[in-house]
Amino acid sequence: MTKKLIETGSRRAFLAGGAALLASPALAQATNNYAAPFENSTETERDITESVRRNISSFRSLDWQPYFSNTVNGAILVDTTSRALHFWSEDKSVYKLYPTSVPLTEELTRRGRTEIVRKVVGPEWRPTPSMKERNPEWPDYVGPGPDNPLGTHALYLSWTYYRIHGTHDTRKIGRRSSNGCIGLYNEHIAELFGLTKVGTQVLLI
Repeated sequence: MTKKLIETGSRRAFLAGGAALLASPALAQATNNYAAPFENSTETERDITESVRRNISSFRSLDWQPYFSNTVNGAILVDTTSRALHFWSEDKSVYKLYPTSVPLTEELTRRGRTEIVRKVVGPEWRPTPSMKERNPEWPDYVGPGPDNPLGTHALYLSWTYYRIHGTHDTRKIGRRSSNGCIGLYNEHIAELFGLTKVGTQVLLI
């Protein structure tokens, strides 16, 4: 796999080309005036200057009962096939459906049951050892702010390194572009952040 190096000192370039590789799926359309520093990378599903057409029939409302025995503490279902996140409140009065980003490959995809163990506004980001091995040019640390690949909010799962978080690069939503996490538009993760709690159930399928 070949990648162009990020320009020295340019965290903006890192954000534009690599930030949403951490977690992003097929609802948004791309703009055509974007020059990606990772344009030759295989870590994007396709040319991000292309529009992405989503299968509308797969992005549909679901009932919680086939997936959870109850909705205690609320429940989140992430469907990596339709690239959608579903949320049900504990009393079932609130249901939300959001488009997401998903992991790039099956190797990076984890499925099963977990839960939210931590909630952070303005998260910090550090690449995992495997990310640094694949992308040695990436910075070791990015603080909160517009350059952070985790966006404005992050929900940390019980699985190490796995999160549901925002992204400043909205073109990644609707695509296979993540290193394992699930990405949402910042406005959607902010809403979900307010609806969830530590202990909210999460199922990835």
